[in-house]
Amino acid sequence: MPPPAKNFLTPSQVIQLQQALKESELPHVRERILIILLQNDGKPQHEIAKFLGCSPRTVAYWCMHGDPDNLESLHNKREYEHYRKATSEYIELLLKTVEQPPSELGYEFGRWTAERLATYLTEQTGIELSSSQVRRILKRKKYSYIWAKSDLGDKQDPKEREEFQERLRKYLAVARDYPDLLQVWFWDESGFSLRVIRRKNWGRKGQRQKVLGQRRRGRINVMGAIRESDRKRGCFFIEKGNADIFLEQLQQLNEFIKQEWANQGNCAEDFQSQGPRIILILDNASFHKRQDILSRVSQELPNFRLEFLPAYSPDYNIIELVWHSCKEYIAHRLFQSVDELKQLLERLLNQGELVIKWYRQIKNKGNNYYIAA
Repeated sequence: MPPPAKNFLTPSQVIQLQQALKESELPHVRERILIILLQNDGKPQHEIAKFLGCSPRTVAYWCMHGDPDNLESLHNKREYEHYRKATSEYIELLLKTVEQPPSELGYEFGRWTAERLATYLTEQTGIELSSSQVRRILKRKKYSYIWAKSDLGDKQDPKEREEFQERLRKYLAVARDYPDLLQVWFWDESGFSLRVIRRKNWGRKGQRQKVLGQRRRGRINVMGAIRESDRKRGCFFIEKGNADIFLEQLQQLNEFIKQEWANQGNCAEDFQSQGPRIILILDNASFHKRQDILSRVSQELPNFRLEFLPAYSPDYNIIELVWHSCKEYIAHRLFQSVDELKQLLERLLNQGELVIKWYRQIKNKGNNYYIAA
């Protein structure tokens, strides 16, 4: 049987395959979708095999048997072994649970994820399914997982942002060429709660779930800084954020940088006169700008220069990626206590367990975070 002609897929089939390629977490399924799409582009089978790094036999099989109208045919049968364990009672409890606020079941987070649902239902039923399988069941039951959108563009001053970006470029250029003379650090505060509120939630298609805004219960507050050159960070757990605590943490950061400088063979007593100048990028929180605090920073921390971000411009602060990645990580986990959450945060923020994609774009979270080149 000759292979299909180029552009044999209809526009709707192409869109469906592209969406499935984006959503699938299974590498072999994505590979099979790409085989069909590349075949539709007119690529010969040997070129497809070389491009994807798979065997020509695999490409030949899925070029012949891949059904763009039946995406389930691209999965392996063993993937559905767990699904057969999902009894009607399990599915009924899943659908009932996803409609309930987690707080009604005694949990201190704001919304369900597939990972949390899988964990909870395993505890309740003894049937262990993966989060991917739970997600697949929900999608078959006409549930979707969507973002709400927000934008800060209307509140920003383009000229102020452009001027700041130019200053930041100069700071970074000097810091990269002369790290012994200048360091650029980014500073911010954040809070982590047992009740994590995120804009995404499971709900029936066409309906948006309401998530209660009680988010301060079981909260851990953090102040932290990150150095641009090597992504070294220091995060400090605090009771609450105010000007005095802010100054205390800056002093801790200063001591950390001084000790690091001394460990390189320098005399700690010479740090103020011979140590690197430190540009600290931070937002316009009122306690950052309190006059007595600014005076004390100037007197007690002469190596520091505070550089304030333009209004509504978190996208220039790379530590936002640290907070986002950390919240994204903990959002899928169940916590029984604040201490348990704090222990995990210590490992993630200060012991290097958190994996961060530094140049990712975070859509629908205000702006896209990036660092000026």
